[in-house]
Amino acid sequence: MKQARVWVLAAAFAMAGHAAVAADQATVETSVAEFDAGLQTWIVGFRARALEAGISPDVFDAALRDVRYNADVIRRDRNQSEFTKTIWEYLETATSDLRIENGKKALAGQRAALEKIEAQYGVDKEVVVAIWGLESAYGTFRGSDSVITSLASLAYDGRRQAFFEAELMDALRILQRGDTSPDQMTGSWAGAMGHTQFMPSSFQLYAVDFTGDHKRDIWSDDPRDALASTAAYLKHFGWTMGQPWGVEVRLPEVFDYLLADRNVLKSSAEWAGLGVVDMGGAAVADHGPASILLPGGAEGAAFMIFSNFEVIERYNTADAYVIGIGHLSDRISGGAAFQQGWPVQDRALTFDERIELQTRLTALGFDTVKIDAKIGPLTINAVRNFQVSQGLAPDGYASPRLLDRLRSAR
Repeated sequence: MKQARVWVLAAAFAMAGHAAVAADQATVETSVAEFDAGLQTWIVGFRARALEAGISPDVFDAALRDVRYNADVIRRDRNQSEFTKTIWEYLETATSDLRIENGKKALAGQRAALEKIEAQYGVDKEVVVAIWGLESAYGTFRGSDSVITSLASLAYDGRRQAFFEAELMDALRILQRGDTSPDQMTGSWAGAMGHTQFMPSSFQLYAVDFTGDHKRDIWSDDPRDALASTAAYLKHFGWTMGQPWGVEVRLPEVFDYLLADRNVLKSSAEWAGLGVVDMGGAAVADHGPASILLPGGAEGAAFMIFSNFEVIERYNTADAYVIGIGHLSDRISGGAAFQQGWPVQDRALTFDERIELQTRLTALGFDTVKIDAKIGPLTINAVRNFQVSQGLAPDGYASPRLLDRLRSAR
């Protein structure tokens, strides 16, 4: 009898649970339906603006006729700031043995085109291949989301409405020019497209027709237009052929860490005079003015970086990304792995911890200017000043250990 009663209670709880789930699902479906209705109204208003900007009615209607609100795109946009990795965790994937091996194969498979692209644009073929490798795993993961749907959902959402509406307008211009069709215009959830993940605005400015078919086709299985477009992009921003992005260096035992600043530029000879040498102990070759970068702080690898570092930043401003592209290109060329270690005892700060770090620094008089969870130059300088006040090496490295120090500071 007890067992029967248990079964009855279990069934009741299960039914209640199913009812709750069903209610939640109904709420979600209602919410999405409401957002979709709002999106359809927004599209009507956007249509008028698009036609005024020169988009033909037929192009607009064909592109947006079946667009529906994509809640997953909005969720991913709002949650991306929570995603963090240490640089060594990032590089472990970005420059893995498999990615290096596949990069060498990709270069060999497109060697004739890449050599022609290199000669035409003055951009080292290995860095173009490295971008191809990190952005789409050499074309194997180009993204399958509808770019038009993603951009329309993001523009309607309003968090960065002006940016995404402008990108959507450029996507329509691409369709109007005939470079591709709405069903072929696929990419990432954020609207980045093709083998090397161009946003529509970048495509409009820098994409080229390398194959001569009168289309700038970065979406098809043939990667040549995308690779040439990437080279054109890098060249536009000042790529210097033959100059490294950076070189791993060894710092002297006694080093003024305040010199490890992007604004402090010296020649290789001047750095050598201060004891900064390559991993073999020699002065780094002269590639122009250089600064010292310590992405893992005083306990991590050190790099002497040159102007090409800033050019790669135009693709993505994260130091980890730039170093990943640079090192992958070096490894594809046959270069050695990094020799120095990293402070692997540390983990990346979470979004909330980065906010706390900036808040505590500012409260102590080391103003970060913005409380935005971004560890940029302003926050790094604030960290340096705090470190100086505490008698620590002023390397600007924002770590969990530094946050603990801040929590106990007065």
